[in-house]
Amino acid sequence: MKKISIIAVALYVGIATTAVQAATSFLNVSYDPTREFYQEYNQAFGKFWKQRTGQDVEFKQSHGGSGKQARAVATGLEADVVTLALANDIDEIVKAGFIQPNWQKEFPNNSAPYTSTVVFLVRKGNPKNIRDWNDLTKPGVEIITPNPKTGGAPRWIYLSAWGYALKQPGGNDAKARELVKKLYHNVKVLDSGARGSLTTFAERGIGDVLLSWENEALLATKGPDKDKYQIVYPSISILAEPSVAIVDKTVDKDGNRTLAKGYLNFLYSPLGQELAAKHYFRPRNTQVATKYAAQFPKIKLFTINDVFGGWAKAQKTHFANGAIFDQIYDGKQ
Repeated sequence: MKKISIIAVALYVGIATTAVQAATSFLNVSYDPTREFYQEYNQAFGKFWKQRTGQDVEFKQSHGGSGKQARAVATGLEADVVTLALANDIDEIVKAGFIQPNWQKEFPNNSAPYTSTVVFLVRKGNPKNIRDWNDLTKPGVEIITPNPKTGGAPRWIYLSAWGYALKQPGGNDAKARELVKKLYHNVKVLDSGARGSLTTFAERGIGDVLLSWENEALLATKGPDKDKYQIVYPSISILAEPSVAIVDKTVDKDGNRTLAKGYLNFLYSPLGQELAAKHYFRPRNTQVATKYAAQFPKIKLFTINDVFGGWAKAQKTHFANGAIFDQIYDGKQ
């Protein structure tokens, strides 16, 4: 990896102090598929922070379904920062009084430093000939996907399928509801988070297709069992924008605000963006994106704002208790 000067990175992080500070512990509460990324990121940032400030940091990580993780922080888990799958999960923490309301304005790109999308991971040779969202509704197709009530990825997945149906000739909400209902009728296992679904599909060998974060699918096709799987990119998918925020109530209590700000700003630095791309997240930085262009096929994407009017509206319409997902899935058994 190309070395980035400490001074250049410091401009992104926004620190100038060189005074030696006491060691501190620091908790990042994140979603399921970021484990490997933040393990390496913490090492890189910790080295940088030590050089700049003299302070040693004991980094701690917590991972799980994004919605579940947000609820843990909203009910008292003392995270210094959250790096979750979607903005609505952070808004739930805002409602609990732990994060200030204008958090999206604190960092660039609405506090979403990298992006991803939804793809299909199938068995090698694609024996069920799955090419697009409508193929997932065919009889006999066994789908593995996480639960939209507990994870972030499954909400992006659900909305990708709904948006696909809307954008077909003559598409409307009634047709979208029918397609999504048929899709979930074919779900074999509904895990609580994305990593659990990957384990079900890859290690337990269940299902014909995993509806997946792109980074999780790429990880599977680069690992020791890479010859067992292949990725199918649908004709259209959603631009997933995982969000980050400082947990104000925690950092004001433990004195980690400067550290938290530096930690999240570092995600936007050239080195932070390189690490994101290395772990198969799509970088925002144009130079890094160009360098890794071959890793990320071009795909037609729509945004949640364009199709669903933003996360607050989508959450209320589709994922709140008694909303559309509950209506179409409860009768599946």
